[in-house]
Amino acid sequence: MDEMVEVVIDSIRVGLMSQNRVIILRETNTDRYLAIWIDAYMAEQITFALQEVEVARPMSHDLLKHVMQALNARLVRVEVTELKNEVFFGNLVVATDSGHEINIDSRPSDALALAVRSNVPILVANQVMDEAGIVPEKDISENVSTSSRSEQEGASPQIGEDRLSIFEDFLDNIDMSEEEDSDDGDAEDDQDD
Repeated sequence: MDEMVEVVIDSIRVGLMSQNRVIILRETNTDRYLAIWIDAYMAEQITFALQEVEVARPMSHDLLKHVMQALNARLVRVEVTELKNEVFFGNLVVATDSGHEINIDSRPSDALALAVRSNVPILVANQVMDEAGIVPEKDISENVSTSSRSEQEGASPQIGEDRLSIFEDFLDNIDMSEEEDSDDGDAEDDQDD
């Protein structure tokens, strides 16, 4: 088995261009992140468990947890094991009452939904983290903290002339004649009402 690193759920975010969500996993003890796209239903399932939302009837992942308990089995950990063709693969590690560990193939989103319900570790293969993990650039975080500090101290943040030139170009290229024509037409329509 490939070496594994432990992660925690950092956040669940909404995609800007679709209805899908992305779950952000953060490696413990480092600033390396893994983003996994999931559908809205799975995001809701994970969020319910994280926020300990009470539901009237058991959801699918609650049911699976109860089935394991009824069979004297327990979830030991969940794993994100592979990344093939931009698809993540997961694994449930379940211990039986006889002491055997069983590996059960799973989508990572289902595994994560069970992990938060059972309070078990979430592990990611080191190879997956090396291939798809993201480490924020230090200079970006340093710039953000520096500008935040200067804003808190009452100083205005320093913005380079080259960065402002983008806005100047944009403003120079706006055709206000079309906008003025449509505003005049709207004013006439308002008077008729």
